[in-house]
Amino acid sequence: MMRTDVDYCQQITVGQVITDFLFHCQYEKNLNEKTVYAYRSDLKMFERYLSNLYPSVLFEQVSKEMLKTYLQHISTYKPKTVKRKLASLKALFNYYDYEHDAFLNPFRKLHIRFKEPYVLPEVMTGNEVKAILKYLYKLRAGNPNTEDYTYKAQTRDIAVVELLFATGIRVSELCELPCGAVDLKQATVKVFGKGSKERVIQICSTEVVKILRQYQQLFAPSAYFFINRLGNRLSAQSVRLLVRRCKEAAGLEKDITPHTFRHTFATLLLEEDVDIKYIQNLLGHSSITTTQIYTHVNMNKQKKILSAKHPRKKMEIEG
Repeated sequence: MMRTDVDYCQQITVGQVITDFLFHCQYEKNLNEKTVYAYRSDLKMFERYLSNLYPSVLFEQVSKEMLKTYLQHISTYKPKTVKRKLASLKALFNYYDYEHDAFLNPFRKLHIRFKEPYVLPEVMTGNEVKAILKYLYKLRAGNPNTEDYTYKAQTRDIAVVELLFATGIRVSELCELPCGAVDLKQATVKVFGKGSKERVIQICSTEVVKILRQYQQLFAPSAYFFINRLGNRLSAQSVRLLVRRCKEAAGLEKDITPHTFRHTFATLLLEEDVDIKYIQNLLGHSSITTTQIYTHVNMNKQKKILSAKHPRKKMEIEG
């Protein structure tokens, strides 16, 4: 039930707390732009919901019942989206709770058991990756004018796809790569991942280093490594459209996105008996639990193990 004694609580609106929280995230915690944007989007949605139903409600008047009705309101979204919106809301209330000792945090009384459906990620076979790369290289080979922008763009497209597969990098990480993070002499890429965590990935293919060098010579980027025709940072949407075009041209029916290269990178390494802890480090996962999903995806490896090692193969039964 909503508290109506205004004298009891501080005269601060929901919007003011959200503004303070976003400032705290951006300038005190130094969270990355993408995380702050997600917080802002989620919390502004909550603010609009409250203002429609409770126009004059103050932050400390938000009750457990209000949070429950909001949960019902957003329940039509995908489970992953609902989970993120609730996490944003919880972070907001925990922030205010930390700053105000007398505040009775309604989230403490709210017990939500949230279970996402278990969906295995889509992965490609080595031949499917090869088909995409073959299409890109063949497309460029058919363009005799090396001074034409189309040739330059084709070189960049190859470099983008090669790096996605060579490193398992996220599309956001790829688009935000600064020039200084790509060291072609040492054949390494320094990736700035979630939570501002850094990891360095070795590029072990000379062909990948070669195409990256060709791209670098053609575009001469100065700030971000991957840029568009105007010299601006290549957008994640441009990479998604590129991958979709490659998938269709290669005649692949799977739902392939830039992230599919990340899943494929991990799964194929697992098939080659690479320790899952190394894969965790390469992917930049903070918890190995996240990486372990690839042990479920790896059906080829499972088939080989069971075919060779299952004890039933040693049993001879007459009948």
